[in-house]
Amino acid sequence: TMSFCHNVVNISCVNSSWSNDVRASLYSLMVLIILTTVAGNLIVIISISHFKQLHTPTNWLIHSMATVDFLLGCLVMPYSMVRSVEHCWPFGEVFCKIHTSTDIMLSSASIFHLSFISIDRYYAVCDPLRYKAKISILVIFVMIFISWSIPALFAFGMIFLGLNFKGAEQMYYKHAHGSGSCSVFFSKTPGVLAFMTSFYIPGSIMLYVYYRIYFIAKGQARSINNASQQLQIGLEEKNGISRNKERKAAKTLGIVMGVFLICWCPFFVCTVMDPFLDYTIPPPLNDALIWFGYLNSTFNPMIYAFFYPWFRRALKMILFGKIFQKDSSRCQLFLESNP
Repeated sequence: TMSFCHNVVNISCVNSSWSNDVRASLYSLMVLIILTTVAGNLIVIISISHFKQLHTPTNWLIHSMATVDFLLGCLVMPYSMVRSVEHCWPFGEVFCKIHTSTDIMLSSASIFHLSFISIDRYYAVCDPLRYKAKISILVIFVMIFISWSIPALFAFGMIFLGLNFKGAEQMYYKHAHGSGSCSVFFSKTPGVLAFMTSFYIPGSIMLYVYYRIYFIAKGQARSINNASQQLQIGLEEKNGISRNKERKAAKTLGIVMGVFLICWCPFFVCTVMDPFLDYTIPPPLNDALIWFGYLNSTFNPMIYAFFYPWFRRALKMILFGKIFQKDSSRCQLFLESNP
């Protein structure tokens, strides 16, 4: 098969060894992932922007994360798709640097948002009386600023200053740079640094915070149960509600953590190990793991939004064009006391 890369630029490109059928299947699958990511996150962005009732500090954090994931779907994934299927990079060296930097920045920013959302949820569940005073719109703004700026400085600094291959220049020119490819490449120290910054630190914060939330929520539910057992008058259903809420919260947290770890852990572990294994991890495996990581951005709107009844109502209104009606932004999506 004639690789599309050969038609675009005359470079010594490793011809895609896959048959046309395999490539067509891969393109179809990746286009589906891209469209789902873009559509899902776009709906979250429109919902939170449009409905006045959703203008809460927490939701602006979710809105910002959806923006990151939306941009990843629009700006990064389509080019990664060509690289993954064709086994080469037909878009030139400068754009390779821009693409790699943007990829690292947006993937890291998405993970940063997840860890800040966990901190926000911690205060909401564990200190509800002081939550509004502690997590003000200013605090949320600072969280959003950190989530965008640190990954941007880190990613663009690393790639454009060539710090990512410090100490492994020969390997870099042989592996990542040669044969017209454009893969994310790290030498030992920068690899460990990237692993710590983009995955280990924000991931550990999430794990610790969700672990705390789970036990505090359990304790709260137990004390409500004990109190209601002492009263035992007409509180049977309240008991059920608290147990239900606790179960639902635990389930949501379990899914959030599970999806995050399943999606990103394999890629980051391979990235940090590769330089120590003399770059023996095959590029197709690395590529597959990057796509696994991207799936986190595909699932984020499903996890965070589809768990909330307000999101389902907003989705219906968007799909049926009801948001174009007069005063639709003032529509009540949920009862104020119970978002």
